[in-house]
Amino acid sequence: MKLSHLRQIVTYLQNFKKISAIHRVSDTILKIVFDKDESIYFEMQRSNSSIFKCNSYARSKVYNAPFDVVLAKRLNRSNILEVTLLNNDKIIRFTTSIASAYKKEITYLQFEFTGKYTNVIILDENEIVLEALRHIDLFSSFREVRVGQKLLDIPSAPFVAKEYQIEDIEAFLYEQFAKEQQQKLASLKKQKIALLHKKLKRLQKLYDALENEEELLKEAQKYEHYGNLVLSQMHTIKPYEKVLHLKEYDGSTKTLELAKTYPSVALVANDLFSKSKKAKQKAKNLHIEKDSLSSKIEHIKHFIHIVEQAKDVAKIALLFPKKIQGKKNKHNDAIEVFWIEGYKVQLGKSEKGNIELLKNARARDIWIHMKERPSAHVIITTDKQNLPQHIIESAARLCVEFTMFEKGRYLVDYTPRREVSIQEGANVLYNKYKTIEVDTRDER
Repeated sequence: MKLSHLRQIVTYLQNFKKISAIHRVSDTILKIVFDKDESIYFEMQRSNSSIFKCNSYARSKVYNAPFDVVLAKRLNRSNILEVTLLNNDKIIRFTTSIASAYKKEITYLQFEFTGKYTNVIILDENEIVLEALRHIDLFSSFREVRVGQKLLDIPSAPFVAKEYQIEDIEAFLYEQFAKEQQQKLASLKKQKIALLHKKLKRLQKLYDALENEEELLKEAQKYEHYGNLVLSQMHTIKPYEKVLHLKEYDGSTKTLELAKTYPSVALVANDLFSKSKKAKQKAKNLHIEKDSLSSKIEHIKHFIHIVEQAKDVAKIALLFPKKIQGKKNKHNDAIEVFWIEGYKVQLGKSEKGNIELLKNARARDIWIHMKERPSAHVIITTDKQNLPQHIIESAARLCVEFTMFEKGRYLVDYTPRREVSIQEGANVLYNKYKTIEVDTRDER
């Protein structure tokens, strides 16, 4: 951000008296609620930092890193003593205090909009680092940012920054969000849609390569017929023959070339009957594979549609959660996994996925399904805790979006898994439930 803009934003921030709440809503975005109801967001991405306001920003997960713990402990419900632009540079410093029963605890919160060294640093009253969004060692910069170390000042900039007047700070902060979101959203959409189209192409290729049921049955009959001919003419066939001349029942001769030789005629017949059985089995199970691939293709088409309709970056983050490093989760090709503010939400891509969700869900997990119509099954893992209503609403929206292409108002039922009785396959009965309305015509 421009120094001139930061200077004017600091003047605006000086109107607030209290930090009511502060937490991360994404890896690099902090939300501060000032004076109970004024929310401002600080995007601290390296070389792309900004301050913005918006009507709402979905929290991707609940962060519990040391930085977040110290942030909550030292700054939630704190009083703002001063807001300054430190050394007239691109560093906003909040001087805050929490009055405890023992003493007044001073904390400095610094937002450093300094290019590749962009950071959020929490300091005590002696300017000792308590925690930071990014820890920086002496090999990376002359200025070490490490817990327990005193923070050095940044040298003053060797130039005079130009002035850029902001007429309306509130409007400017909303524009910052709209501008950044538009650019980021367009880039993410292009990237994710290309990825999904790649998956769709691969699935379509597998579907197109599926063998024909009628052809498989013909193949099964053919090998069975050859096997019977071999058995009926065992006395005329010698061991290790690779080319067989078999008499058909109508008197004609059929030449059969084997892939390899066999020490006995019985083994030749067994191999032919085995091929016949394999072809029959493939024909019998073909519809299962076909239905599975069709469901996956339909799921990816819905996925592409949802990404195309996404109105904000938070939606993309929800649809494509980051993989947790060091945690090896077994991938299930029939189930899509999302995370909404730390809650695990699973959605069945196909009947197989729906069945597995029902089978593996625990009694207190929340089951979600569209009312009185076929839809994806959704399970929210609760870990026995009470579930916030907005989490259920977000999961219900996913249920609708991955089922219906058409925008509209839809009813969705939800109930604990223990209230759902499996009938056959993914068909269920349930009595005790609640219903909510999901309107996909809105801008979320």
